[in-house]
Amino acid sequence: MKESYGTLSETINGLKKEGYTIDFNINQEHLMHQEAGMILSPDDFEIDKVFRFEGQTNPDDQSILYAISSPKFGTKGLLVNGYGISSDPVTSKLISKLKTHH
Repeated sequence: MKESYGTLSETINGLKKEGYTIDFNINQEHLMHQEAGMILSPDDFEIDKVFRFEGQTNPDDQSILYAISSPKFGTKGLLVNGYGISSDPVTSKLISKLKTHH
């Protein structure tokens, strides 16, 4: 996995080529894979890499992209959250529960 791919969209595309194909969403205190209808516990996932993006023209365009994997389920995917004034408190709370892979 690269340290940088460029923009948020370039990073998402690069990580998808590396197998991070699931678009995770937050459902209360769980990760959700909507296409499969699965609700998964944060205890089953690790954060493999964190990418931060600064808004070039608008400070409100700050975001964090998490590359997440679950050895238990054999899945890899992505979760996007804002930070600063644009962060989502529910997502931030869930992220704090995920294990960071070193």
